[in-house]
Amino acid sequence: MNIKKLIIIFCLLSVIVGCKPVSSETKLSVNKKIEDCIDVIRQKYNLPAVAGAIITSDGLWGVGVVGVRKKDTDIKVTVNDLWHLGSETKAMTASLAGVIVQEGLIDWDTTISEMFPELSGMMPETHRNITLKQFLAHRTGLTSNLDWAAISRSGTIAQQRQEVLKQFCSQKLDFQPDTNTQYSNMGYVLASIMLEKATNSSWEKLIAKHIFRPLKMKSAGFGGTGTVGEIDQPWPHFANGRPTPTNGLNRDNPLVMAPAGCVHCSIEDWGKFVADHLKGSRGNKALLQKETYQILHHKFSDSRFALGWVVYQRDWAKGNVLTHRGTNNMNFAETWLSPNQNFAVLVCINQGGDNIKEVSDQACAALIELYLKNIK
Repeated sequence: MNIKKLIIIFCLLSVIVGCKPVSSETKLSVNKKIEDCIDVIRQKYNLPAVAGAIITSDGLWGVGVVGVRKKDTDIKVTVNDLWHLGSETKAMTASLAGVIVQEGLIDWDTTISEMFPELSGMMPETHRNITLKQFLAHRTGLTSNLDWAAISRSGTIAQQRQEVLKQFCSQKLDFQPDTNTQYSNMGYVLASIMLEKATNSSWEKLIAKHIFRPLKMKSAGFGGTGTVGEIDQPWPHFANGRPTPTNGLNRDNPLVMAPAGCVHCSIEDWGKFVADHLKGSRGNKALLQKETYQILHHKFSDSRFALGWVVYQRDWAKGNVLTHRGTNNMNFAETWLSPNQNFAVLVCINQGGDNIKEVSDQACAALIELYLKNIK
C-alpha cells in the first residue's frame, strides 16, 4: 500500500473517532483563528488582554493570546503567561477531595464534627452534621465570605484557617443544610481544612502533589502574578480598565482562602486540568476513578451546582455542560465543557468588574462557534 493511500485511511479513521490530525501548518492556522476571534472582543471592549483556548480530551486543540500585559504599554502577552483563575480553583479543590476520598482518608459524607470532635461542643446542632460534599456543593447555608483581610493579618496560613474554623462555630446559617443552595467561598475553605486534617498536610502541598504534578501543570501557583513593579506577567486591571497600582503575589485575595480561588497558571496548563475532566466525564482513563468524576459532575436536586462545577443543558453541547467563572475583581476566567461533543473552551482576561461576565461569555460563545464550524 502506498503512502498516499495510508494518509487517506488515517484521515478517515481520525474523522470516525472524532479528532482531526493537526499538522504544524494547520495548528498555526487554528491558533490564528482563535486569536482573530478573541481580538474582536478585546478591541470592542477596550480590554488589555485576552487569552483563549479550545481543549478536547486529547489535549490542546488550539490557543491564542492577544493584547498587552498592562494598558498604556506595548508589552504583549505571550502564550506562556500566567493567568489568575479565581474560583476556577474550586473544581481543583473538589478534585483533590476526590483523591483523598479514593485513598480512604475521608468520605464524601464525613461530617465536620467527626473531623473535629474537640470542637463539636462549640458548634450549633445545625452545623455538626455538615458533610464534605455539602461544603463543596454550596449546600450549607453559610455566608459567602468572612472578613478575609482581617483574618489574614496575623499568624501563618494554617493558623488563619483554624480561625476560619473557629468562626464557623459561631456563624449563623441562612437555611438548614442540604435544603437549599448558596454560593460560599467559606465552604470551600472549610472543605480544605477537613482535607488538611485528614492528611496532616496543607492544602497547598496536597494540590501540588495530587493535581498539579500528575497533570504536569508546571506553571501552577498561588496568588497574584508577576514580579512587583515589573511587567513580566499580565497585570491586573480594575473594572474601569485602569491598571491596579501594584501587581505581584499579594495583589489578590488573602491566601487563607486559596482553596476557593487563588490559583494561577498558564492557559495551556489550565487546559490540562480541563482535558482531564473531559476524559473523566466520558468514562475514559483519567486522573481519578470513573465513579469519582460522576460524583463531581452530578448536580444536586433542583440546584445547578455540582462539586466545583455548575451544570446546564445546551443545544450546542447536545446535553449537559460543565461551566464555572472565576474572578478576584482584577482578573477574570471562564470555561465551558461539553462531554458529549468532547471539547471545552477557556477564556482569561486581565481585567475585573461585573460587565466582564458578559464580555467573557461573548468570547466563550465565539470560541464554541469557531470549534463547531471547524469540525463539521
